[in-house]
Amino acid sequence: MDEHLETLRAVEHELTALLRRGRAVSWEVAREVHQNLEPNAYGLLLWLRRCDSIRLTDLAGRLGIGKGTLSRQIRALEEIGLVRRTPDPTDRRASQLSLTEEGRQRFDAARTARMDHIRRVLESWPDRDVAEFGRLLGQFNDAWS
Repeated sequence: MDEHLETLRAVEHELTALLRRGRAVSWEVAREVHQNLEPNAYGLLLWLRRCDSIRLTDLAGRLGIGKGTLSRQIRALEEIGLVRRTPDPTDRRASQLSLTEEGRQRFDAARTARMDHIRRVLESWPDRDVAEFGRLLGQFNDAWS
């Protein structure tokens, strides 16, 4: 059998395992942030924490999802007090999205727990391997989009 094909199958297998674990962790982390939080909302909170403030259209573009879908998800986060909309100073028709103080605190606490878990998993790895792993994941994600 083609050695390259076998290598790609191994990558697919490991990627599938990673995604399965990621979904399970996302459920746990989402519940740590708020009991009514959907698992995919953690990624939204991560981007909002990273950007500080962003327009819905820009966030939808970065995440590669439709504005309607994102708007529904943001509305749910607003209802539980984690996200707020403020008028965009450059365009009164638009608004900026950001985390509320409660949203920042809850996200930061959940992220600390998640980072502690990642740290424990990788603590026996040499620093250069951790750096290379991060670089390769970034390269993979960049190529995927």
